[in-house]
Amino acid sequence: MDKTKLAETQGPLKSQYKEDPESAVVTLKADGDVDGSGIACRVQTSQALVEAGLHPATGGDGTQLCSGDMLLEALVACAGVTLRAVSTSMGVEIRGGNVHAEGDLDFRGTLGVAKDAPVGFREVRLRFDLDTDADADTLATLHKLTERYCVVFQTLAKPPELSVEMTPRQAASA
Repeated sequence: MDKTKLAETQGPLKSQYKEDPESAVVTLKADGDVDGSGIACRVQTSQALVEAGLHPATGGDGTQLCSGDMLLEALVACAGVTLRAVSTSMGVEIRGGNVHAEGDLDFRGTLGVAKDAPVGFREVRLRFDLDTDADADTLATLHKLTERYCVVFQTLAKPPELSVEMTPRQAASA
């Protein structure tokens, strides 16, 4: 997709959202199934059914996906798509490249071994290795805008209000 096609595609949406801000609010959803045996959760993605389980550092055998890895994968996907959209909009040629994310976890927190150890990532690093002739100023702008418009990055940087609800299933009557 080129700059003109992107503007043609997004233009009507931007106009609609300016005129009717509520139409821009979309609720994304994900569902999991914990009905199976073992310590796992099956998640239906738009492409496939995946099963998440324990990371080997918490007793898993490595055959199931780790939700921490999935979080980093979501960051890489969102940052890569955002980079492509921003560079296209700016008219910056990106011939190719890679997006890398890595994060540090102290599994003592997750396993309840040390109350002072955080549960969750204590640091996440995102890096782009790009094949481009863009100069330093252009790359700085691309960096700033990619960071600003990447949904997953911004969600991690400024966490939303979270809530949890847990309800028992009603037993089926015979």
